[in-house]
Amino acid sequence: MKYWRQDIECIDREELVKLQSRRLSEMVKRIYHNVPFYKNLFDQKGINPNDIKDISQLNELPFTTKKDLRDNYPFGLFAVPQSEVVRLHASSGTTGKPTVVGCTKNDLEMWSEVVARSLTMAGITNRDIMQVAYGYGLFTGGLGIHYGVEKVGASVIPISTGNTKKQLQLMMDFGSTAIACTPSYLAYLAESIEENGVKDKIKLKRAVCGAEPWSEELRRHIQEILGIKAFNIYGLSEVIGPGVAMECECQNGSHIHEDHFVPEIINPETGDVLPYGEVGELVFTTLTKEAMPLLRYRTRDLCTLNIEKCECGRTLVRMGTILGRSDDMLIIRGVNVFPSQVESVLMDIYETTPNYVLTVDRKNNLDTLEIKVEIADKFWTTEIREIENLKKRIAQSVQSTLGISAVIKLAEPHTLSRSEGKAVRVIDNRKK
Repeated sequence: MKYWRQDIECIDREELVKLQSRRLSEMVKRIYHNVPFYKNLFDQKGINPNDIKDISQLNELPFTTKKDLRDNYPFGLFAVPQSEVVRLHASSGTTGKPTVVGCTKNDLEMWSEVVARSLTMAGITNRDIMQVAYGYGLFTGGLGIHYGVEKVGASVIPISTGNTKKQLQLMMDFGSTAIACTPSYLAYLAESIEENGVKDKIKLKRAVCGAEPWSEELRRHIQEILGIKAFNIYGLSEVIGPGVAMECECQNGSHIHEDHFVPEIINPETGDVLPYGEVGELVFTTLTKEAMPLLRYRTRDLCTLNIEKCECGRTLVRMGTILGRSDDMLIIRGVNVFPSQVESVLMDIYETTPNYVLTVDRKNNLDTLEIKVEIADKFWTTEIREIENLKKRIAQSVQSTLGISAVIKLAEPHTLSRSEGKAVRVIDNRKK
């Protein structure tokens, strides 16, 4: 059976606003009385939590940032006693202290529900066998998807990341019909399936991909190779993990589960709220989380919001494709560049694979961009003229699309490292 909540996913927006307003009012009081960080913030700004009664007042409230999470490491933002926290997750902490999040029993139940709703949007039912190739552990991806799959009633294969040979073996032996993993790893799996000549033994129909931005061009590439439909799932550990938003069969934006997570789009420089349809930074307020509620959390993800009713019938607001992160945006000779833009250009060059690395450097006080991209097997050649022509064509496409010149280097097939988790696409030597 499908896990379908028509009463929520097709709710009249006036009714949704009433639900959000009631939950926001309760949430604001809860964090004020239980989280010293928020009490101090409210007191400093002269905000009385009892005055917050409507969702339209959200923009009167302060933001929460990743720095706030790290400054209150490990449990300073928890709103419940430690005895009520039944699970802890944390980021990798590669840029400082990790961000720690906790879940109560009810939080885990809510999380399972939104993931189950999300999987249902992608057509996953209790007849599916789903291979979960996200990492299990402190990262929220593996366990987050796992419990949603079980709630839908599908069979789950908790294989985690890595060991591609075993991934393919179980995919064939168990008859996996769906897979959850990062898009870069799915591209690698697709490549491995082709190389091993086992496409006719693979029963995959659907993929649920998230944890990193990916272009429409990469999605089309994967779908064409595997003959499947690949859906984008969105989430971040601080808010809950995967399942904050999900694409439906229309693949025209990801529906946000607004009964639990209220989105805003702001100008990342000024903090002003932007209208629907404008590109800005995505901000979330958690309405129902118990262990660690967050008020206006700045995700740094850049996208748009669309409030129009979807063709699928859902009225939940849709977020557009993540264009990049405001803190990951590369500024090269005054031009804003996102890795996903470069990927879009490269995916239109049929002789190359989805594997590439961008290296940014500074020489003689001038920023430089080098793009190393791998040539596909059937197009590899040692003919210098053909290689130079291909490099020139890629350079022209980058220049015309991004408005910036780049040095193009071509790598032989299978020489660039593959990712079994989040792909590392950028090396910025200017930060060293």
